[in-house]
Amino acid sequence: QVQLVESGGGLVQAGGSLRLSCAASGSIFSINAMGWYRQAPGKQRELVAGITSGGNTDYRESVKGRFTISRDGAGNTVYLQMNSLKPEDTAVYYCNARVVVVGGIHSKDYWGQGTQVTVSS
Repeated sequence: QVQLVESGGGLVQAGGSLRLSCAASGSIFSINAMGWYRQAPGKQRELVAGITSGGNTDYRESVKGRFTISRDGAGNTVYLQMNSLKPEDTAVYYCNARVVVVGGIHSKDYWGQGTQVTVSS
């Protein structure tokens, strides 16, 4: 019913920038929130940043001041602008959307396929 397609990952040097994109499509009635999670080898998946339909944002402490999350006007695409990247930012980044599908009542989380971000020192 819902598909999330991610793009924008890659290899950059420390101090560089990347911009991740995630587009949601399908039988969507509304998207209450979207966000980005990441998982490094041997570590748990963690929230990087989230944004609600009202524009409220939340960031984990380690990325505050460096990363910016945003959504397009229609609310179906979320971006993560990552600046001043550090080697410890290296991980697979996953897009998340909390979606009410057409004909549905309650929201449900959907996930993108993941995109690799590698930061070299």
